[in-house]
Amino acid sequence: MERYQLYPDKPIYFLTFSVIEWLPVFINADTCLIITDSLNFCHREKHLRVNAFVIMPTHVHLTLFDVEFDTNRLRQTLMDWRKYTGRQLADYCTRRLPAAFHQTITNTKRTDRQRQFWQQSRHPVAIDNLTFWQTKTSYLHDNPRRKGLVTDVTHWRFSSAAYWLLDPPGKSDVILTGIEW
Repeated sequence: MERYQLYPDKPIYFLTFSVIEWLPVFINADTCLIITDSLNFCHREKHLRVNAFVIMPTHVHLTLFDVEFDTNRLRQTLMDWRKYTGRQLADYCTRRLPAAFHQTITNTKRTDRQRQFWQQSRHPVAIDNLTFWQTKTSYLHDNPRRKGLVTDVTHWRFSSAAYWLLDPPGKSDVILTGIEW
């Protein structure tokens, strides 16, 4: 299994969490709110700071960091977040989505669990300069437009685009924290 590549001298990360078999789970507000509510809990209780995010039908992109740039605590927070949201979303799929979702989640070849919601890979990328951060943030915000889900990136509800790109800032379901370079 891929491990987070979190380095003490690189405190800001771009991460991607993908649903197993690319199941389109994030197609309604209920599933997206499981993600956003959990991120907000981690902000309040676990020192997590989210700079940018987007929830797509099959995956989530995040740019985040620990409030004190503690990479060990960030690693633990992300593991806890992933486990919690994985359980909540797997339960949701079993209760509310077609049986094929439940079958895919429980048809895992893993011996350490009965079901798996998130793909194992998280694709962690350290962000260590302004240019790279701008590239990743633009990519993240533009994802819904590139995929044909909206024509204007600020129209995608479950994204930080409206908050960062509109004046005055648009609404965000996630507590966001700026980054000063």
